[in-house]
Amino acid sequence: METPLFTYPFSIGLMFIVSFLLVVTCIWLAALSKSDRKLILKKIPGPASLKAIGETFMEALLHRKIFRKNPVLGYMHTSLAFGWFLLIVVGHLEAAVHYHTFSFPLWKSIFFRYAEPAPATGFAGHFFATSMDFLLLLILSGVGLAYYKRFNSRAFGMKKTTQLKVGDRIALTALWLIFPLRLIAEGVSAGLHRNGSFLTQPTGNLLAAILPLPLLEKPVWWAYSCALGVFFVAMPVSRYMHIPVEVLLIFLRRYGVRSQKHVNGYTRVQVFSCSRCGICLDSCQMNHANIRNTQSVYVLKQIRGRRLSDEQLFNCLLCGRCQKDCPVGIDLNDIRITQRIESTAEYNSTYDYLKNGPSPQADVVYFAGCMTHLTPSIKKSMQKLLNYAQVNYWFMDEHKAPCCGRPLIQAGQLEAAQKLIANNRDKIMQSGARTLVVSCPICYKVFSEDYKLPNVRVMHHAEYLLELVNQGLLPVHNSPKRVVYHDPCELGRGSGIYDQPRQLLGQYVELITMKHEKEDAFCCGGSLSNIKISMQERDRIRDHVLEEFQQYRPDQVVTACPLCKKTFTKGTEVEVRDLAEIVWESVSQQIIAAQPPVKQLEPEEVPS
Repeated sequence: METPLFTYPFSIGLMFIVSFLLVVTCIWLAALSKSDRKLILKKIPGPASLKAIGETFMEALLHRKIFRKNPVLGYMHTSLAFGWFLLIVVGHLEAAVHYHTFSFPLWKSIFFRYAEPAPATGFAGHFFATSMDFLLLLILSGVGLAYYKRFNSRAFGMKKTTQLKVGDRIALTALWLIFPLRLIAEGVSAGLHRNGSFLTQPTGNLLAAILPLPLLEKPVWWAYSCALGVFFVAMPVSRYMHIPVEVLLIFLRRYGVRSQKHVNGYTRVQVFSCSRCGICLDSCQMNHANIRNTQSVYVLKQIRGRRLSDEQLFNCLLCGRCQKDCPVGIDLNDIRITQRIESTAEYNSTYDYLKNGPSPQADVVYFAGCMTHLTPSIKKSMQKLLNYAQVNYWFMDEHKAPCCGRPLIQAGQLEAAQKLIANNRDKIMQSGARTLVVSCPICYKVFSEDYKLPNVRVMHHAEYLLELVNQGLLPVHNSPKRVVYHDPCELGRGSGIYDQPRQLLGQYVELITMKHEKEDAFCCGGSLSNIKISMQERDRIRDHVLEEFQQYRPDQVVTACPLCKKTFTKGTEVEVRDLAEIVWESVSQQIIAAQPPVKQLEPEEVPS
């Protein structure tokens, strides 16, 4: 059989998207660093490729993360992605079995019911006909759910969805038409040739009863082919570009490629991997301040279209709530920081006044951080606890020390931050200390990730105090106070430290379990990362968080971040404490209780 003309839209569209993907993939890979490209070549033959294939199966096809978010939403995505994948694979196997070779024109497997109109015979023929109808039914159920989601997203656990642009609408319309048109086309062929199965044959019989099928056969196959071709051509300018690019992202991530502090090929891969599914929208606390255009999905869209404004770029808490919900696993915070660095490169300060002097020798360096100095009860509690435990420590930033540099990085001032980092790193290394203890999660993250301190443990004071307790250097005593613990963004989602603060608090108070905690914890709203938000908008975000705390009627709100403490204290009458204060309060009470009582003198013993 000669190649039918109606297959040309499909073939042209497929050739276009394959060529486009090859070109952009080469461009993105060329934009990676030389070390990243070497890493990829080294990892390709190893187990990383097998793990990438497994992750592609679980996330890009089965959409495991979306299933965890909402099973109905997960089923919708899976039925479309995995169902279409199986339809292609099983269709090729059907053609290969029929032709006794894998060497056949591609169109014959895609349009098999037209290419081979004879009814299915034998076990294999009936098996494949039934399987293909079942897969088509599976996909159509997903299409039906997708139709419904457009009108009622709340049924899928989504309060908000993203807006569609022109490319999205074209591709979405084509996608919604592909499988119903396939059902009609195969139904028409079944009505004419009796080559259908449990879904397509009844459809064909129904159509044959009301329509002139011989006149419709080629037009409906034309329509199906055109829908496929339009979808492929529209893919690069639509959200559906994420389908192939997400697979590339998975492989690069498995090969060890990571986000950098500058825009490169990996950044572009991540940006184009966003499906604009909208799952991140409900997670964003900017909604509580009625700010609805700066969310990550919109920022990625604007980066992709090269229309990103500073208002969208800098009006973000960088709390990471959207990032933990992203089904693709895009490094949303890193991308935004990278864009900020690109945007503010010319504004970097010099910090020429920084000077390196001799550092005292110590076993432990304690770095309180700027925000801890603005909440001095925290640093005083830490000093008393370190002294009680007889730790040989140096209070590095006790007097006029530079900032850790993290707030500058968040604002895009990378060059300035690097000067502070270099200055602080030299002082820490000169001290000979093997442990660096910090009280601020913002400081903890930058010391852990950007300082490169060989043979130096970086610990938040929650971790270090727990270590002192476990070593018997700090006494424990459980009080009846009921407290809620707030996970700071940079300590929790940013650094993965959830259990140690709870283990420490469990030695001293009764800890209440909340609905939104650990990975799902709210940001306090006081984030230094947002330089566009007003004070009134911050207060709305903070008050929403405090409303949840108050539902549990705690005696105290406890956190492990000085900025969170400062933010919460301004909005509630409930006592807000840092966990270092909780520990010192208990230790000091035990010190007082352990002292011998003062002897009360009898009147005759009072000296005259």
